[in-house]
Amino acid sequence: MASIPPGIRILSSFTRDQWYRAFTFVLTFLLYTSYHLSRKPISIVKSELHKNCSFSNHLDAFSSQDTLLVSSVSCSWKPFDKSNYKQLLGAMDYSFLCAYAIGMYLSGIIGERLPIRYFLTFGMQASGFFTCLFGLGYFYNIHNFWFYICVQVANGLVQTTGWPSVVTCIGNWFGKGRRGLIMGIWNSHTSVGNILGSLIAGYWVSTSWGLSFIVPGITIALMGIVCFLFLIEHPDDLKYISKQTSLEITKNNENGFTCTKTLTYKEDNKEENPDTELLIPEQGNGLTPVHQVMVVKRELLAISFIGALRIPGVIEFSLCLLFAKLVSYTFLFWLPLYITNTAHLDAKRAGDLSTLFDVGGIVGGILAGVISDKVEKRATTCGVMLLLAAPSLYGFSMISELGLGPTIVMLVISGCLVNGPYALITTAVSADLGTHKSLKGNARALSTVTAIIDGTGSVGAALGPLLAGLLSPTGWNNVFYMLMAADTCALLLLSRLMLKELTTTKPKTGVLVALKEH
Repeated sequence: MASIPPGIRILSSFTRDQWYRAFTFVLTFLLYTSYHLSRKPISIVKSELHKNCSFSNHLDAFSSQDTLLVSSVSCSWKPFDKSNYKQLLGAMDYSFLCAYAIGMYLSGIIGERLPIRYFLTFGMQASGFFTCLFGLGYFYNIHNFWFYICVQVANGLVQTTGWPSVVTCIGNWFGKGRRGLIMGIWNSHTSVGNILGSLIAGYWVSTSWGLSFIVPGITIALMGIVCFLFLIEHPDDLKYISKQTSLEITKNNENGFTCTKTLTYKEDNKEENPDTELLIPEQGNGLTPVHQVMVVKRELLAISFIGALRIPGVIEFSLCLLFAKLVSYTFLFWLPLYITNTAHLDAKRAGDLSTLFDVGGIVGGILAGVISDKVEKRATTCGVMLLLAAPSLYGFSMISELGLGPTIVMLVISGCLVNGPYALITTAVSADLGTHKSLKGNARALSTVTAIIDGTGSVGAALGPLLAGLLSPTGWNNVFYMLMAADTCALLLLSRLMLKELTTTKPKTGVLVALKEH
C-alpha cells in the first residue's frame, strides 16, 4: 500500500473546528479588505480632479493669440478647477467621514440585533453601488459638486456596516490567547485594502478615472455575495447541524396484525450549547425522540450605549483613537496629493509610492500585537509607539524634500508607528473590552463596544482630512504640526492607563497556585 503524501497528512492533522476557524479568519480578512479597497480611490483621483497643467515651457513658442488659446484650456474636472479646490476636496472627505462617524454608533447597536451575515451583505452591496455611482459621474460628465457630496455621505453611512460586524465575528471565533498577534496579522487587511485600492485606482486614474471607482465598487459587491453564501457568525452555529436518523418499530397488535411505525430521531450532541438545557431523561440507546425535546434558551440582552461606556478603559481608548485615527486618515486621504506637490510626480507614481505607508502599517500592526501579547500591556505598547511617531512625522516632513530614497524609508517608518497603535486599539483592545469580566460573559456587547471605540475614532478621521484641506494652502509644514499635536494628545489620553499598567504587578503563577490551594 502506498504511503500517505505528507501534504495530506498535514491537512488531516487539523480538526474540523480549526479548519472553520482558519476559513473565517481568511474570509473576514478578504471582506474588510474590499471595504478599504473601495474607500481608497478618492485619495488617488484627487490629483486628477485638479491637475497642475503648466505650459510655461512652451509659451515662448506661441504668439499672443496662441497663448490666449492655451491658457483657456482647462484640464481639471469642474468644479475642482478653481483656486479653492483643496477646500472642496477636503469637504468631500469630511462629508464621507462625518457620515461614517455618525453611522458607526448606530451600526454597532443595529448589528447586535440583526444577523451579521445579512447586515454585512446589505452593507457591501450598498457600498458597491455608491462607489460605482461616484465613478459614473465621469462617464456621464457630471460636474455638480453636491452630487459627489451626497454620494460620499451615503457611502460613508453604509461603510459603517463593516467594522463592528467583522470584529464581532472574529472575536466569536478566537479567544484571548495570543489575541494581539492574531488580530495584528488579521488587521493588515486595512493596509492590504489600501494598497490594492491604490494600485487599481492608479491604473486608470490618468486615462479614465471613473473606472478607478467602478472596479473597486464591483469588487466589494461581489464579496458581499461571497459573505452571504459562506460567512459563519459563531462556532455554536455549527453545533445545530444535527444528523437525522429513522428508526422503524415493528409490533404485533392484539388481533395478530403486524404494525410498522417509523419515528424520526436526532443524535444527541455531546457538545451542547451552554445556554441550552434539555429537560428530558437520557435515553439508553443514545437517541432522543424529536417531539420530546424541550429547549430552554437564555437570551442575552444587548448592552446599552451607556452600559458600554462604563466598561473600564472604553472612554480613554476611544478618545485616544480619535487623535490616532486623525493622523492615519489624513495620510490616507492626502498623502498622494502631498507627494505629487512636493516630489512633482504624476498621479499614478504618487499613488504607488503612497502604498509604502501602508506597508509600514502592516508591520506596525503585527509588531504592536506581538509586543502587547508578550508584555501584557496594551496601553503601554500604544503609548511607546505614539511617543516615537511624533518625531518620525517631523522627520518625514523634512526628509521628503531631499529625494526619493529617504522618502521611501521615512514612509515605512511613519506608517509603522502611526498605524501600529491604531491597529491595536481597533482590534485586540476592542475585543478585550468587549469581553471584559464586568460583562459576565455577555458576548453580545462586543459589537457595541467596537462601534463606540471606532465611531469616536472616526470623528478624528473626519476632522483630520478637513483640517488638512484648510491648512495645506498655508503650507504643508502646518499640516505636519497639526499631526504631531494630535499624536501628543493621543499619548496624554493614555497616560492614566499606562501608569496603571506599569504600577500593577501580576502575581506569579506559583503564587496563584498557592493561593488557590490555600
